[in-house]
Amino acid sequence: MDRDSGPRVRVPEQRAPSMPVTPDALRFTVLGPVRVWRGPELLSSGSPQQRALLAALLLREGRTATAGELIDAFWGEEPPSQALATIRTYASRLRKVLGQDTLVSESGGYAIRTDRAALDLTLAQDLAAEAEKARAAGDRCQARTLINKVLGLWDGEALASVPGPYADNQRTRLEEWRLQLTETRLDLDLEVGCHAEAVSELTALTAAHPLRERLRELLMVALYRSGRQAEALAVYADTRRLLAEELGVDPRPELAQLQQRILRADEELARPADEPAPAPAPLRPAQLPATVPDFTGRSAFVSELGSRLATAEGSVMAVSAVAGIGGVGKTTLAVHVAHQARRHFPDGQLYVDLQGAGARVAEPETVLGSFLRALGTADSAIPDTLDERAALYRSTLDGRRILILLDNAHDAAQIRPLLPGTPGCAALVTSRVRMVDLAGAHLVDLDVMSPEEALQLFTRIVGAERVGAEREAALDVVAACGFLPLAIRIAASRLAARRTWTVSVLAAKLADERRRLDELQAGDLAVKATFELGYGQLEPAQARAFRLLGLADGPDISLAAAAALLNLHPHVAEDLLEALVDTSLVESAAPGRYRYHDLVRLYARACAERDEQSPVEKELALSRLLDFYLATAAGVYALERPGDRLVDHLERTEHAGLAFGDRHAALDWLYTEATNLLACVRQVARPATLRRAVDLLYAALDLGESGANAKQYEAAAVTVREAARECGDPRAESRAVMSLANAHQLAGRFDHADREAEEAMQLAETAEDLLAVSWAANARGIIALYHNRHQDGEAFLNQAIDAFRSDGNRPGEASALCNLSRIHLATGRTGSAITLARSGIEIYDLLGHALRGANGRYALGMALTQSGEFPAATGKLTEALEIFRDSRQRLWEGMSLFRLAEVEIASGQPAQAAQYAELALTVLRGIGGEWRRGNVLTVLGRALAGIGQTGRAQVCWNEALEIYDELGSPEADGVRSLLTGIATH
Repeated sequence: MDRDSGPRVRVPEQRAPSMPVTPDALRFTVLGPVRVWRGPELLSSGSPQQRALLAALLLREGRTATAGELIDAFWGEEPPSQALATIRTYASRLRKVLGQDTLVSESGGYAIRTDRAALDLTLAQDLAAEAEKARAAGDRCQARTLINKVLGLWDGEALASVPGPYADNQRTRLEEWRLQLTETRLDLDLEVGCHAEAVSELTALTAAHPLRERLRELLMVALYRSGRQAEALAVYADTRRLLAEELGVDPRPELAQLQQRILRADEELARPADEPAPAPAPLRPAQLPATVPDFTGRSAFVSELGSRLATAEGSVMAVSAVAGIGGVGKTTLAVHVAHQARRHFPDGQLYVDLQGAGARVAEPETVLGSFLRALGTADSAIPDTLDERAALYRSTLDGRRILILLDNAHDAAQIRPLLPGTPGCAALVTSRVRMVDLAGAHLVDLDVMSPEEALQLFTRIVGAERVGAEREAALDVVAACGFLPLAIRIAASRLAARRTWTVSVLAAKLADERRRLDELQAGDLAVKATFELGYGQLEPAQARAFRLLGLADGPDISLAAAAALLNLHPHVAEDLLEALVDTSLVESAAPGRYRYHDLVRLYARACAERDEQSPVEKELALSRLLDFYLATAAGVYALERPGDRLVDHLERTEHAGLAFGDRHAALDWLYTEATNLLACVRQVARPATLRRAVDLLYAALDLGESGANAKQYEAAAVTVREAARECGDPRAESRAVMSLANAHQLAGRFDHADREAEEAMQLAETAEDLLAVSWAANARGIIALYHNRHQDGEAFLNQAIDAFRSDGNRPGEASALCNLSRIHLATGRTGSAITLARSGIEIYDLLGHALRGANGRYALGMALTQSGEFPAATGKLTEALEIFRDSRQRLWEGMSLFRLAEVEIASGQPAQAAQYAELALTVLRGIGGEWRRGNVLTVLGRALAGIGQTGRAQVCWNEALEIYDELGSPEADGVRSLLTGIATH
């Protein structure tokens, strides 16, 4: 075993002459089997001894190897009598393959002349050197990428199957270099925040190299930064015990010092260690929106704010409007100032619209997650709670100069977690309210423009020639706009787009009605009057589109959804939407996607209340949008689950949805539209559209199962359940309750899930809803399995099988068969469990049902594990894992990793089991519930105990026991036995 303590082994630089590489040039590999290609063709390199000669010459780096050196490399101190002749024979054979210009004879020896890029080792050395330079320059991300490329050049063991003492020595040297590169890359992983991902690999590496203290040190840091302090300390205890037993020594000082820092909960340890030169941020976000080219006036504010930003020492500046008036130009001013100040913030600029004036303001924890990702933090490294995210955010900003633009804030409480905590950064905040309760803030009250500035802005948009000819009319226009920038911009844009209008015509249109404002309501009325300028000049079809599109609750809307809501062909809808974009009444968030400013949306809805001749039209518009989402989601479901009868039980839609050529495009649509789709469910949960709203939840089941939108899905299920109860519709209520039961089950809240599923079944039977009956029975069966009520579970699942068969629902039948397989497995009937799972898979495969087929393979893998057929079990679970990943089902991806860990434990491979279990913990973070987390921790503890890391195993089991005790789970007794067993050793 190895204990690293000396200087790092360095692979010497190559000195071979450089030659141009052509498509048919020779290429060589030694970082794996010794092989040679000419272009794409693999050439024969002969016997192992002939490959040994080739390797020896390649590793000489272009220098000549004498016959004596080659004999020593082949046979050491006891060469055969014909050694020289043998060498010459091998060389002659190689020359026929490589050519005389490549394998040359000189000075009584041989050499290979080739380009540096022709040998994988030299390429690896060059990339490693680039990585070292990048790291020295502070570019950790680039260094990490380069080292990953180096490690990717290995293809198994270097110089595989090459005989001779020289090859043995070189193999050892290259393996040591590979391990050092791996340590460097893992070190960089920790520096860029990928500590959660690193734990799995480090666990496996420490098992393979138990006395390599640097790996233990990295593992301790990775665990500590992942919030697993007790496990980190347990790694030290395990290491100290192992070193004492194996070598009779104590851990090296660096490891002992690290233990002390963890004991002290050293905050500095959560950040990368200081480097000789300050390293820039791994990523330099540049999120500022584009500044407007015709920015006008505000010179005093620009100078004031620009000066403060230029000398920023952590101060917070707020730009807000008096009495919260909208359209006064807060965002425009802030963006303009931020762009001018960019040079003072070389590490980047962050931006977010906090939606403070809307019905659903942005949650600080969501914004922090987005900011942390923009700053280079991996998803798995982002904590769950607001306080933890805020702390990590401040730590990430420490030492950097970053400008944060927090636009459209609701109040001071919303933005406090988003403020930087150290000098060098600055925050620029816009809001409709004065931030008087924001400590240390520099407050700026932004009023309307002066008449001169207003006229200047109007002139820049309309053109100096037209305004100069009618200056008085232009002054009347800006006065009618109340000198409000947004109003002026809308009016000027409409005039600029209509060359036949004069300024006087526009002034006449704006005459007296816009001046009738009540002083206490001046802000809101001014905004409304401003929007009236644009709305009043719309063509009838444009105005209708503006009114109706504002009814939808989602944050934005796609062109296809908008066309459905408006009941228009997409080309016609696009023309209308682009016209609205031109008027600044609608924004184009991305090609084919549109959104309203929050105040404009409110105004559009007010227009719909006021101007729609038929109040029914509003209901019909939302009904068409619901139809579009339901029809499209049903198509996605059918494509993902061919043969499933669920789509035949959904409410009929009058309007078609989108069609997709493949399941990947379908899933892309579903996850892109998730927020809008679930917002629609909540919005239309009323009598006329309730059943379709519930069915949309059914069709969008993947959103609940994936984990990505589980909370939104559950909230929508609660909304439709309450609506169904008020309506007294047992069918809608049964389906809504069943959706909620499924959400509880996936979150690990099995008691809640059982109650909801029982209620769903009763309601479904009352409503004679065969779909809900079969689903509820299937759900109650699997929940009973989790509760260890196996007899009840078997009865429910047999009921589900009968119900699915009555409905002709083969995929549903297969699902119940696979679930029944797990009941049989839990009750010791392994043979029948395998048979049932295979029956389910046979149905799935016959229908081409990839996703649910993965569930069948998952069940079969479990059964094969218990029957001792470990390779087969691994194969089935791996197939399931790949499908779940491809289908974005994070919950089942994590559970498949967990089951693979169980296979490795059962087959006596604890190191591989630990790696799988660590990956499962990472994937399941925040989803699946605590009970599943306890199961993974239990298996991880068993794997760690198997590789001698008993201290860390004990930590995992203690955490699992705490989870089980809190839940009242029977698994607690098994964990207590494990802890008792480890204590007696």
